[in-house]
Amino acid sequence: MSLLQQTLIVMPAYNESAVVGDVVGEVQAALPGVTVLVVNDGSADDTAAVARRAGATVLDLPFNLGVGGAMRAGFKYAVANGFRYAVQVDSDGQHDPAGVPQILDALQRNDVVIGARFAGVGDYETRGPRRWAMVVLASVVSRIARTRLTDTTSGFRGAGPRALELFAAHYPAEYLGDTVESLVLAARAGCSIEQIPVAMRVRAGGTPSHAPFKAMIYLGRAAMALVVALWRPRLSLRASEVPGS
Repeated sequence: MSLLQQTLIVMPAYNESAVVGDVVGEVQAALPGVTVLVVNDGSADDTAAVARRAGATVLDLPFNLGVGGAMRAGFKYAVANGFRYAVQVDSDGQHDPAGVPQILDALQRNDVVIGARFAGVGDYETRGPRRWAMVVLASVVSRIARTRLTDTTSGFRGAGPRALELFAAHYPAEYLGDTVESLVLAARAGCSIEQIPVAMRVRAGGTPSHAPFKAMIYLGRAAMALVVALWRPRLSLRASEVPGS
């Protein structure tokens, strides 16, 4: 089987009916043979129906859990259905599916791969307190993971077999848990982490999760997420194939 046939694209979606169909179609066109799972995170609109019409498999959650809860459900689905890799692609159109093969290639030598927005590709920018928080978080998580990371809050990322099992059981659902905390959890469990440069696009629709006026709140919550991640007990990986071995 090709890497794409062994891969599940997990697409958490909350009230994204305006764009999710186009995003699913783009993913299928760019990645022939891949399976797209839209996790409908308690949407109040027609997100689920639109995704199904576009050809995605849809997992309906009874109420809104947030990105972390939706991703854990997606990881559970991946493990239960025999997928070796899972790649998160946002349903708002920001993530270019053309970057997925690069993530899969990097997963042959690492357990977790991040598509980094601030690694020399594209012109994505964020400023002010939110950017400061990202820099601090990247510095701290880099030390924990023992590798240089510049974008620990990117949602464009992939998980290999060992990380899939870990995330299916323990993926954090708290605020920023799906980004910062999940990386700390993986690193402390012994997963290898790498970032690759990707270009990020402007949202095609929907509502941003962080409005500009909440930038200072974001800074405080980001620090709290890191504290919680370090406070949690260290987990162990199950015996499984080590990437690159």
